[in-house]
Amino acid sequence: MPGPTQTLSPNGENNNDIIQDNGTIIPFRKHTVRGERSYSWGMAVNVYSTSITQETMSRHDIIAWVNDIVSLNYTKVEQLCSGAAYCQFMDMLFPGCISLKKVKFQAKLEHEYIHNFKLLQASFKRMNVDKVIPVEKLVKGRFQDNLDFIQWFKKFYDANYDGKEYDPVEARQGQDAIPPPDPGEQIFNLPKKSHHANSPTAG
Repeated sequence: MPGPTQTLSPNGENNNDIIQDNGTIIPFRKHTVRGERSYSWGMAVNVYSTSITQETMSRHDIIAWVNDIVSLNYTKVEQLCSGAAYCQFMDMLFPGCISLKKVKFQAKLEHEYIHNFKLLQASFKRMNVDKVIPVEKLVKGRFQDNLDFIQWFKKFYDANYDGKEYDPVEARQGQDAIPPPDPGEQIFNLPKKSHHANSPTAG
């Protein structure tokens, strides 16, 4: 059974409080992006993984699925550590719950990844998604942490996607979505000009 819906106004007025059948008032959420689309949706369907042995996709299949749905060019599960893909998924599932203009699709540094995950956390809160995002683990780019989260997210997506058409490239307004560097290879792929940094310092 779908949850109550609410139409958010860009002015942040309190005229959209939800009054449930039992008289309980759910306050209108002011924490929305001013000037964004007006939108109306119910609460997200929460999903829970009770066991890692549940049906899951292989690492190759899950990345192929991510690339296909949101038009990215990721090659490894670890690259999901930037958080950008999840932000786009939330925009697709619940239009207007997140501002893609603020998402760093070319994030390469950990503080940029954290920025994206904060946006994701805010969208989760807005949609009453009760999944705790292990941000500190995910941004480290370790394979297993990122695989576990995307496996959960795939189930969340399946439970919430309503089949509507969505153009991910148009939605991010042409922002180039460059995959973050593989954490395991960054050490070995330093720019050639960086050899100056290894010169001894005077002392």
